Amino acid sequence: MLIKEEIKLDYSDVLIRPKRSTMSSRGEVCLSRTHKFLWSTKEWTGIPVMSANMDTVGTPSMHKVLSDHKMITCPARHFLRDGVEKFKDGKNHVCWFGGIDEISHLSTVSSAFIGLDVANGYTIRFVDAVKKLREKCPNATIAAGNVVTGDMTQELILAGADIVKVGIGPGSVCTTRIKTGIGYPQLSAVIECADAAHGLNAHIIADGGCNSSGDIVKAFAGGADFVMIGGMLAGHDECEGVVENGVMEFYGMASESAMNKHNNHNSYRGAEGKTVKIPHRGKADDTVKDILSGIRSACTYVGANSLRTLSKCTTFVRVNNTHNTIYEH
Repeated sequence: MLIKEEIKLDYSDVLIRPKRSTMSSRGEVCLSRTHKFLWSTKEWTGIPVMSANMDTVGTPSMHKVLSDHKMITCPARHFLRDGVEKFKDGKNHVCWFGGIDEISHLSTVSSAFIGLDVANGYTIRFVDAVKKLREKCPNATIAAGNVVTGDMTQELILAGADIVKVGIGPGSVCTTRIKTGIGYPQLSAVIECADAAHGLNAHIIADGGCNSSGDIVKAFAGGADFVMIGGMLAGHDECEGVVENGVMEFYGMASESAMNKHNNHNSYRGAEGKTVKIPHRGKADDTVKDILSGIRSACTYVGANSLRTLSKCTTFVRVNNTHNTIYEH
């Protein structure tokens, strides 16, 4: 047994200190980024915010909205087996995720990214699956996760991942931390995994824990190359589900609701997600515009004229303690 005593932080534990800026308007901020990937050697350009590959938000209708803004949709997993054609328009802004047993399906789709998505990215079986997918799709841009530490980030990259998905337990409908006691504060996970990935010329996705545009800003400021959101996109007209009494259902993909829908029960697996009712929010386009406006505004507060330079302009201030502490990033 070991105890690591160094401070680890979630998004709620910090704010970003404002700095003098020569910018006159948030309209001057460029949110588009161009990333070139280690193994595929391909380039992608767009706004690197993506929908989670969850039943209720990874829908064709959500993809239409996000692709109009040059953002990425990760379709819900069931579309991989029956519904790939529903995402054929705007395929440069689609990332298909599947499980270890879905490598053959992933190898047949045409999109900007493909990826392997499991709750626990620390198993040897998962590392071997990443190697297998890279061998099967040598020219694909591959994402893999989830992990929360630098050592495993590097191992997945060396196994063939261009992008590593970072986050265990921070999602709003994930109960892994409660059920298992496993996890890692998300901001620290992003900072440490980004440092590990960037040292190998690879990239990361900050997955989970964003409850506002300010949290998305903190993820990018911490070094994330992409940020994945789920709950922030739930409850809209474009989501799967029925509006009843002004609310819609939103559930984690390890929840009882998801296991019932996809007949994914077995004797050794319990639920590690929950189902919640959230207010109906109308059109997703309004929410997306509000999110992008918040990111642009943050850039003006620190003098970053582009999303690319945001992390270089960031000073985090720790706020959830007695003595405020400043962290230069």
